[in-house]
Amino acid sequence: MSDSQNTEPYLDLQKFYLRDVSFESPNVPQVFQENWETDLNFELNTSYRTLSENTYEVSLKLSAKVQIKDKLAFLVEVDQAGIFVVHNFPKEQLEHILNSYCPNILFPYAREAISDLTTKGGFPPLLLAPINFDALYAQKIKEQKNQKPADVDNKGSDKELRH
Repeated sequence: MSDSQNTEPYLDLQKFYLRDVSFESPNVPQVFQENWETDLNFELNTSYRTLSENTYEVSLKLSAKVQIKDKLAFLVEVDQAGIFVVHNFPKEQLEHILNSYCPNILFPYAREAISDLTTKGGFPPLLLAPINFDALYAQKIKEQKNQKPADVDNKGSDKELRH
């Protein structure tokens, strides 16, 4: 490979995998007899860490808690991750790639895992709507700019985006 090719931006997904999966339904079979008026609490967390030069593990954690009245119908949690090689991008663009582009690639796999788990638990599939990771990342940047400089912690290689 020539030197000119070494300076080109490059992104590659090397591997994707489930880091952790959990499904709990402590109130079955009683909840199957309830009127199906549910309350959904959904949480999302993205993070990344540096594995080696230009190689990152990106993690997308999704958690969905469904209740019927005051009873827990089910709690499903999925930690979908991937190893990405990212070369020759400016720092700002690298942050965007790791906090938005990569989680966007992982999301369909995590969404499918959640749908499969809820179905296997005897419930209707939980079909999550698409997520705009660009908007979430923009919100994170805006919040960081509004913080005082002393409030921002730039230490360490792990970075998280919570919603």
